[in-house]
Parts: sequence; C-alpha cells; structure tokens
Amino acid sequence: MKTMKTKVLKKENIKRQWYIIDANEKILGRLASRIARILTGKNKSQYTPHVDCGDFVIVLNADKFRVTGKKMTDKIYYSHSFYPGGLKQISLAEMIRKHPGRAIYHAVSGMLPKNRLRDRRLTRLRIYPNGVHPHQAQGPVVINIYKEKQKEN
Repeated sequence: MKTMKTKVLKKENIKRQWYIIDANEKILGRLASRIARILTGKNKSQYTPHVDCGDFVIVLNADKFRVTGKKMTDKIYYSHSFYPGGLKQISLAEMIRKHPGRAIYHAVSGMLPKNRLRDRRLTRLRIYPNGVHPHQAQGPVVINIYKEKQKEN
C-alpha cells in the first residue's frame, strides 16, 4: 500500500504575491477576516502553519469602509499609558477621522493568530486612506473579496 507524503513548505520556496483590496463600502469585519487569511497564507494550497508563507496586502480607501449597527459611535478603542489616570478612549468614528487606517489595522491584528509570526505578518499589510499607492513596481493583483452573487430572474 502506497502512503502519501505531506509536502512541507520551506522558507526558501515561498513566493510572495501582492494583492490590492479596495475597502470602499466593504464591511469592516468581513474585510479584516479576508485580509488576515491572505496574510497568513491560508489562501494558498501549500499552506504550512509554522512557516510564514503569506502574501502582501495593499488596502485602498481605508476610511470608506462600513460597519453595521451603531458601532460607529458605540465601539470604543482603549489604550493605557500604565500611569495612574492614563486610560484613553476613542470611538470608531473619531479614529477614522484622526487615523484612517488604524481601525483596519486593529481589526486585522485581532484576527491573526497570537504567535511569533504575527508581527511579521502585519508588516506586510499596507493601508492607504485614498486610492493611490506607491507599489506599482511590485505588480499587485486587484482582488474582490466578496464573491458576486448571480441574480436570477
């Protein structure tokens, strides 16, 4: 009886691709989960959990995403300076106004596995608040993260 061998991806055999995702009118959580999947490399057939085999992701129009419900006013991001009285809080609407890409960064960061590869994966995420990016030389591929539903008559 023949046994199948499992192919293990090595660091030398990784081929990284660049992808462009337009965040315009996309829902934040679904957008972040698709980006996290690409950064970890789970969209590839040769995915290996302990090897950082993910691709680069460029997110355009980072300030034009959507959220459902009342998250724009009710979702609060907290940070603390570790000094007494050092708790700071900012709502999602205010964060989009001050730092357009930081909300997407936080969402993607929370969806990545909490391990040694997380920081390295986040360095491959490039977020731009408008539709212009300086990565044309890398030959990025535009992808649509939502599958288009066919309308039946």
